[in-house]
Amino acid sequence: MSVGFLGIQFGFGLQNANVSRIFQTLGAHLAQIPLLWVAAPLTGLVVQPLVGHASDHTWGRLGRRRPYFLAGAVLTTLALLAMPESPVLWVAAVMLWVMDASLNISMEPFRAFVADQLPASQRPLGFALQSLFIGLGAVLASVLPWLLTRLGVANVAPAGEIPATVRIAFYIGGAALLGAVLWTVLTTREYPPEQLHAFSDSPPARDTDVSSAWRPGLVWVALGVAAAWAIWHFSLSRQLYLLAAGLALAGALFLWLSATGNRGMTRQVMADLYGMPAPMRRLAWVQFFSWFAMFAMWIYTTPAVTSLQFGSSNPLSAAYNAGANWVGVLFGAYNGFAVLAAAVIPLMVRLAGLRSSHVVNLTLAALGLISFLWVRDPDWLLLSMLGVGFGWASILSLPYTLLADSLPAEKMGVYMGIFNFFIVIPQILAASALGVLLRVFCGDKPVFGLVLGGASLLIAGLCMWRVAEPGAHSLATSARTCA
Repeated sequence: MSVGFLGIQFGFGLQNANVSRIFQTLGAHLAQIPLLWVAAPLTGLVVQPLVGHASDHTWGRLGRRRPYFLAGAVLTTLALLAMPESPVLWVAAVMLWVMDASLNISMEPFRAFVADQLPASQRPLGFALQSLFIGLGAVLASVLPWLLTRLGVANVAPAGEIPATVRIAFYIGGAALLGAVLWTVLTTREYPPEQLHAFSDSPPARDTDVSSAWRPGLVWVALGVAAAWAIWHFSLSRQLYLLAAGLALAGALFLWLSATGNRGMTRQVMADLYGMPAPMRRLAWVQFFSWFAMFAMWIYTTPAVTSLQFGSSNPLSAAYNAGANWVGVLFGAYNGFAVLAAAVIPLMVRLAGLRSSHVVNLTLAALGLISFLWVRDPDWLLLSMLGVGFGWASILSLPYTLLADSLPAEKMGVYMGIFNFFIVIPQILAASALGVLLRVFCGDKPVFGLVLGGASLLIAGLCMWRVAEPGAHSLATSARTCA
């Protein structure tokens, strides 16, 4: 089941380690990079819940979730082949949008796929194995440009051209992604809906009363209008209008939800968002601050390391490109450590419980990101990535383990998609506000983007204490199964 996730993460790994480099190579300024990245989370915000809802109601020759794995993989492969051939900056930004939309079509149903196929006692193992394959895929993808450089492939290109190491890495990534997803599609089977529901140990789905949805709707609309006025009145950065528009749009959708009699997909997704289970609401805050930190790391590690540890912000220089390659190694390292962590976390769960284990791992990741501020030898950054790796493996597994047991089987896909709202919303916030925060308070020094990410992970750990620990019997069963 999880081999396909290795391929999907191959795509994400290439994207996360190289897109900032591609943008800078094509002429983007540091302040533009977060806004150029915003297409990725915006795409996930729309695609994931809709794909989740659609896959909940799909059944055909390829099953329930597998048609979406395959369609997303084909589209992502095409985007990976096109991305490094981008002649100008706006084409690269569009290719990022296409790539992320395609990856999300495949990725979201994979979460529901594991929850569908496994009983509650085996889900911790299932999500831990997903983390392991995610780590393997990301390690291979992240270190590819560095490895190709060691093999003699040119790592520097003329102005406006992408280095050969990056181009070839994307070609290899496209083949790896398609092959891995095809393996899962062709070698797995799915339970038909009636059998899945008959053996489900999840709570039944209930209709949600949405007659009061207008109340949060009014609040969000008012906040959006107030934010837009403040941005205009105080002449703040225009990219903050994205946040104001998001607040107002969320409010408008809740107002529409309380008034409409429509029974279409959008209405059902919004009703499920409004009525999501209490454990999911508490976990949402943990996810929000965790993924704000990860997005900050993906945006700012390349400019931070190239300028601070390698001493160059010029994308045409050998020092910059050597630093950018080293970032690929660092990203490969934290994903490699995540593979190790995926084996250790079940033992942590058995000894300390799900909640405490996640808090410890988030704290380790926070210290790893903050340490970039004072580490000067790039080799020692590998130690920083050890902490990030444990946090990353935990983020990819323990919240989903806690979540899956509280969701109805017939809505597993849509709720997994809605849960990912709290992955993409903080990324939109980071893309809109991080550049402004660094420019106003941190002298435009990218390393402080990583420090802010570390602080966000500490907040996520505090939020985790509000999440209830599973009962002793359930915890013991999960730990035995993981072991």
